[in-house]
Amino acid sequence: MIHKNFIFHVKTLVAILILAQGLSFNASAEGNRKHCQVLIADRVFDGFNLHENAAVLFKGHKIVQVGEQNQFNGICDNTMDLGNTTILPGFIESHAHLTLQNISNEIVLKHGITTARDTGGPLLEPIGGTGKLRLLSAGPIIQAVGGYPLNIFSHDESKPHGKYDSIGVPVETIAEAEKVVTDLIAGGATIIKIALEPGGETGAPWMSSHGHGEPPKTPWPLLSLDIAKAIVAKAHTLQKRVTAHLGENIGVELALDAGVDEWAHIPCAEIREDLLHRAVAQGVTFVTTIDTLSACTGVHTNTYKLAHIMSHSTDTQSKFIYGSEIGHDNVPWGINGEEMALMLHLTSGDAIDFMDVLNVFKAATSEAGKNLGKPLLGTLLKDAPADIIAVRGNPFQRFKLLEYPDMVISGGHMIVNNFKKNKENH
Repeated sequence: MIHKNFIFHVKTLVAILILAQGLSFNASAEGNRKHCQVLIADRVFDGFNLHENAAVLFKGHKIVQVGEQNQFNGICDNTMDLGNTTILPGFIESHAHLTLQNISNEIVLKHGITTARDTGGPLLEPIGGTGKLRLLSAGPIIQAVGGYPLNIFSHDESKPHGKYDSIGVPVETIAEAEKVVTDLIAGGATIIKIALEPGGETGAPWMSSHGHGEPPKTPWPLLSLDIAKAIVAKAHTLQKRVTAHLGENIGVELALDAGVDEWAHIPCAEIREDLLHRAVAQGVTFVTTIDTLSACTGVHTNTYKLAHIMSHSTDTQSKFIYGSEIGHDNVPWGINGEEMALMLHLTSGDAIDFMDVLNVFKAATSEAGKNLGKPLLGTLLKDAPADIIAVRGNPFQRFKLLEYPDMVISGGHMIVNNFKKNKENH
């Protein structure tokens, strides 16, 4: 026969265990409340779609969810209602020269760019991402001996004399080119860039003196097709893509024959239509930089024609990716509203609808992230980096608002906050 006192003690122990477990769950829930944050706004763009009266929940350096405003009531202690504001993923700049031009990463970050790709300059391993600008490097541009860009941008004698600390690295043979590709990728390059530039385009920034006297006479030496093909093949073997600086028909044809993946610019001179059709058929990605090349004679026409060809090519992988070429003095050191306006008007055909506007935003966020091989980057999807910007008003109606964000968050770290915290937490 079981003693009554024993039964009592067992019941008491069970009750204590249940109470302790409940306290543990409550402590865990309380801990979660304190370590997450909700941002509420009239509009939230998640990198793909625009949501009205929505909210973003993030914890630590990751996005948890985008949802309706009342969906997150009571989940987090830290809740901010931003009102008539638009929340977006941090923008991605796919063509910059920050390191080369000694531009402050902090300034770029504060102006809404949370990720930038340096496409020509000293080789760096990927840095930043949690409280600092995420900077991805291509390293120096692989070029022909005596050609662009070192014929314009001579080596800075004040810097160390390393092979990969300048804007360009010349190669003469296939073996040398393959070694350079291998070295750059081993040193942290996230893409390989080559120069296919004979010079001579009217209005091209690289045809000015850049403070180094008169530019050399054209045509400038070019990489041979065999070397260009070898560079692309080696990069692809090492699972990296190749982008090309080019500006006219000779360079474009050479890039297409070599199998280059991306054009770092919309070409400056007007390009033959057969070459534009080939580029779309080959699925080339086009980084825009239209604003900084606005003095070029062909950049607007090329953009318009490429958009038209793409719109009639349902099976193409070609796309436009936002790039402003931060580093030039004629563009902002952050988000460039004029670049977005030019993209919209030159790629939308005869009539502009909301989907055209949405595509411009995607080109600077989700599509740009995919182009970098980081499909969550530039989105507010679950487990994406908590790179967030917010602007008062509706930037889908006025791009200029994006140049002066009222909130910037990098990997969950607050960088800019011009909002007062809502005293009433939900």
